[in-house]
Amino acid sequence: MLRLLQLELQKLMLNRASKVLILISFVLPFFIILLSAIKINVFNYFTLEIGHYGIFNFPIVWHIVTFFASQFKLFFAIVVVSMIGNEYSNKTIKQNLIDGLSKKEFILSKFYTIVFFSALATLLVFIICLLVGLFYSSIDEVHLIFRETEFLFAYFLKLVGFFSLCLFLGMLVKRSAFALAFLFVLFILEWIIYGLLAWKLDESTATKIQNFFPLKSMYKLIDQPFQRIAISKAPNGQDFLYDFGVHWYQIAIVMAWTALFIFLSYRLLKKRDL
Repeated sequence: MLRLLQLELQKLMLNRASKVLILISFVLPFFIILLSAIKINVFNYFTLEIGHYGIFNFPIVWHIVTFFASQFKLFFAIVVVSMIGNEYSNKTIKQNLIDGLSKKEFILSKFYTIVFFSALATLLVFIICLLVGLFYSSIDEVHLIFRETEFLFAYFLKLVGFFSLCLFLGMLVKRSAFALAFLFVLFILEWIIYGLLAWKLDESTATKIQNFFPLKSMYKLIDQPFQRIAISKAPNGQDFLYDFGVHWYQIAIVMAWTALFIFLSYRLLKKRDL
């Protein structure tokens, strides 16, 4: 495992564009700290400071930060599809196989890299959550501070699943730009299918089916927190029906898609004439 990971990291570090995109993907989450410190002067009457409105308190901070941090995943997605595109354009995939690397090891090296960077991103988000939460929250009980850290695991799994999809698309079309275009097409296709289902069946049934789609299931791992913020500020928040938790079946769906994407990537490589 370490040998395969080291091989892949060495390739990435030799590519200037990949290094820049990786750096951007790790730097952008820190803007959440800047967001928490933003002060807005409203008509010179009062100053609105986002961090003082309770949205960065424990335990909600785990939900807020992981949701917004996951929006920056596209930058490393470009790195993932470029890993495959460069292998074909530079003929390094053929050279690796000639040098004794099996096709299974080739796919695993990509997957290990995905897991490695997803773990690093999760660690970074964990640190950001602690820094922001400890600064703004008055809660100091350990069990309350770490009460909703399952959002961190959901964030990690969301990244692994999404990047595995990018890996599969990269293997499918062999070109980075086409793979990203297919990603956008898949997003549109999921909503078209949802619209057809809602038209033929009903909206509730269509939504339940849509939650099994690849991109939608990954999104649902960390659902939008805006309703939760509204609930916390509403005087009768208990009247709202909104489930914002991380559920085992959502985890199972994304894990199943991840395994399928890695398997399909391997099957494509195994059957393809290089």
